[in-house]
Amino acid sequence: MYDVVVVGARCAGAATARLLAGQGHDVLLVDKTRLPSDTLSTHGLIRGGVVQLSRWGLLDRVLAGGAPEITHVRFDIEGEPKVRRIKPRAGVDALVAPRRRVLDSLLADAATEAGARLRTGLTATGVLRSDDGRVTGIEGRSAGGDRVELRARMVVGADGRRSRMAGFLGAGTLEEFTSPCAVFYTYVTGLSPDTYEFHIARDAFAGVFPTNDGEACVWLIRPTPLLEPIRTAGTARTAAFVEQLELLVPDLGRRVRAGRIKARMRGTANLPNYRRQAHGPGWALVGDAGYHRDPITGHGITDAFRDAELLATAIDHSLRDPSGEPAAMASYQETRDAMGCEVFDLTRALTAFPPPNRFVELQLQLSDALEREADALASFPGLTATLAA
Repeated sequence: MYDVVVVGARCAGAATARLLAGQGHDVLLVDKTRLPSDTLSTHGLIRGGVVQLSRWGLLDRVLAGGAPEITHVRFDIEGEPKVRRIKPRAGVDALVAPRRRVLDSLLADAATEAGARLRTGLTATGVLRSDDGRVTGIEGRSAGGDRVELRARMVVGADGRRSRMAGFLGAGTLEEFTSPCAVFYTYVTGLSPDTYEFHIARDAFAGVFPTNDGEACVWLIRPTPLLEPIRTAGTARTAAFVEQLELLVPDLGRRVRAGRIKARMRGTANLPNYRRQAHGPGWALVGDAGYHRDPITGHGITDAFRDAELLATAIDHSLRDPSGEPAAMASYQETRDAMGCEVFDLTRALTAFPPPNRFVELQLQLSDALEREADALASFPGLTATLAA
């Protein structure tokens, strides 16, 4: 019998496990995938995510792992660039975009150092319930095909956008829409190592996130039908991607062509955007399993870090005082929804790709919302005391 079993060992799950283990709880973290491994993500952290890494004592590890400090941001609106220095706020003055294979492994290592146990190669196949319907653990299957039962006082689903745990737990959907956009990205050398770039043109949003190994994630988001030249290019997708950049944001396109493309093209289209029920008797969802937005607002890792801390606080209270579980878990969902609702609405508006002047206005609203969220995260009370000890 564990205190908590967390299903999914990437950003949200590993962070939740680390925070709970650091508070003295007996935590098992499981994942079907063996780490380190990559996953579909443009992985650029805005200020709030960096605030959380700093508060948790992990930012120096991310930088030591090879992710460069991002000290400048370039905004290019229909060919008119402006570069700004990132100002200090909420205790940080730089951003970072670590590769997911690096970040996820670092977080999982931090969870085990805090006392959590990590078991990979295990796929959750269902949940265990008591006679009154409370979730009491998970059923699973090991890599060797053996059936496993793992019992816990609380089960957390952190298994991402295609969460099977959400289905096993019966989590209802509170709000949803399907994005009309597609995103493609690859990795390129030869670009500035210290500058995030955002390029806005009519029906196009492109950007650059410098990352590990001297590479930068270069991405392009457009309404899905307008990316057909890339989607249908087959083995020529990379060439089609560069051609589209040159057509839509010529300066970036020229620099990408002059650089060296280091990875195959990745992408996805028409992603679901949703808020799911976040808790029930004996269970909770965190990260993309419970809340997901289109990458046009580029904030998924910060969402995961924010919600991991909210959930770890609620579960800690619930385990120490079971009579207070309903109120603590309800507070988790209410705070998650309140902190995420403005950005969720802005995501819906941005995926409609209004004219560039309106797109810029929405981006300014988004920037203000994210900075206010960073301030709120910096003021969170002290889950970090035990971790720093």
